[in-house]
Amino acid sequence: MLQQTESVHHITDIIKVMNSGIEFYQKAKEKVDDQSYQGFFNRMIDAKAKAIFELQPFAVEEKGDLETGTDNLVKARETYTQAVAKLSSNTEFTYVDQLEEVEDRVLEELDDALSKEQTPESEAALLRIKVQAKECHDEMKALQNGIVH
Repeated sequence: MLQQTESVHHITDIIKVMNSGIEFYQKAKEKVDDQSYQGFFNRMIDAKAKAIFELQPFAVEEKGDLETGTDNLVKARETYTQAVAKLSSNTEFTYVDQLEEVEDRVLEELDDALSKEQTPESEAALLRIKVQAKECHDEMKALQNGIVH
């Protein structure tokens, strides 16, 4: 009988970053008045929720349970942004600038997971999610570049 030695690695860390990203986007939606930004933030939330849903079975495989935690670095960035936004005359830029950094972090976590040995199924899911995450990042970067500082 063959023993399965393949396993997934680093999936729960990705989910934690995405969970924190969702929370950050939700708070950002409350702080900006422009509905186009709110709609954009909703798309980012939806993309992350879809990715989390796809990754949860691998999180269960990795740690034995669903991952519901958050990432401390993203939470710290969120707190920083809220403080800076109170002092800034351009709340939209402040949030978009920091949320673009969250998108960078998501891509870093995906790259980290993809650099590790994964099961074929988890690697395929990570590659699909990375394509979506790159699209989110590029949209956020374009939005960031389109805002006059």
